[in-house]
Order: sequence, then C-alpha cells, then structure tokens
Amino acid sequence: MFEQELELEKRSSSVVPLLLIVTLILAIVGVAGYFVLQSRKVLTNTEASTIAASALKAQGPATIRFHTGMVKGSVDDKPHDPNYKLLEKAGLIRLGKDTGAYGTITPVALTLEGQRLIEEIPGVAKSKEKDGTDVYLIPIAERKLVAVSNVKMINPERAVIDFTWRWESNKLGNLFDASGSMVKSFNTWDRAALIQKYGANFYHGDPTSITLTVAKDEKLGWQVAID
Repeated sequence: MFEQELELEKRSSSVVPLLLIVTLILAIVGVAGYFVLQSRKVLTNTEASTIAASALKAQGPATIRFHTGMVKGSVDDKPHDPNYKLLEKAGLIRLGKDTGAYGTITPVALTLEGQRLIEEIPGVAKSKEKDGTDVYLIPIAERKLVAVSNVKMINPERAVIDFTWRWESNKLGNLFDASGSMVKSFNTWDRAALIQKYGANFYHGDPTSITLTVAKDEKLGWQVAID
C-alpha cells in the first residue's frame, strides 16, 4: 500500500512540471499569434508607397490645351495669348495673319516639328470642334513619388503617410517650365498668365512634401481616407 502511494506521488510530481511546460508553450504561441495578427494590421512601407503613388496618379497629369485651324478668339482661348506665343517661339505652331470683320480669326497650324513632338507624347487627345478647328489636350508632366518618409499608425484601422513627390515633365513640359529660358523670355504679366492659366509650373523644382491619411477597408484594403 505504501509503495503504491509512493508511486502515485512520483507520477503526480512529474505531471505538474509537464503541465507547466505545456502552459508556457501555449502562452508563447498565443503571444506570437497575437503579434502576427497585429503586424497584419500595420501599414507597411511598401503598401504606403503603392497608396501614395496611386493617389498621385489619380490627380492626373498637368496638361496644355490649344486649337489649330481658323481659330476665333474667345474668353477661354485667344490665339494671341502667351501660351500660343510660347508654342510659336518654340517652332511648334505657326500663327497666320488675322482675318474676320474685326481681325478676330487667326490661322493656327502645327509645324512639322510640332507634329513630330506631339506624336512622341502618349496620352494626347485630339478632337474636332463644331467650328471646324482641332483642339489638342496634351499631358506635359506627371506627379511621381520620390519617397515615403514616415508611416504612423493612429490605430489598427487608420494611418498617416508622409511622403514627397516631384514633377516628371516631357519635352513639351520642359518648354513650360516656369524657371526655364522659354517662359523667362516673356514679360512679368505674360509669365503670370502662363503659370495661372496655361499650364506653366516649376517642373524642375524641389520635391513637394505631402501628408496623407488612409483607412483600412475590410474588402478593399488600405484606401485614402474620405473623411
């Protein structure tokens, strides 16, 4: 009887450490699982870069717009405004002699150089107007991501991204660079008009810093926060 009790006691003493070990293992697995789940809720730098690049692309490119043909001056489009003058200085269009009752119609034609340049640019939209003129809408620069500098989690479902971007201009965009020789050749008033109305900008300037708030959607994943 005594020997049986002794054996039972030995077995009990060996089971207790085993239970402690099993409990410890389960606790470690639980903690690891918790951190894995939490890590999946963190917005990674790669994800932040993708979101930032998509947000920049969604804004669309910088564009210029002009007509060719027998162009009648209007409030929104005047063949003698600085945008047409810049294109003419660059040798891309040719302005003819004004005609019409009050000289309100100006012949505008693409030069061969202008035609070649436009053909090199992807995304050009050309359409025919009711008055018989052709209107061109041409992308001249796109916003490009430089780097994501910081990702701050507000909570598991919301984050703030700090990043920088800069313009990437094509050949036509280089002509409309506000710090370039072509734009600088105009007087102060015309330069201001080019920047305010006709697509000129500092396309070779320093990168711009942006802060973007994003939220996690259960179906769509991380998206730019609407509110």
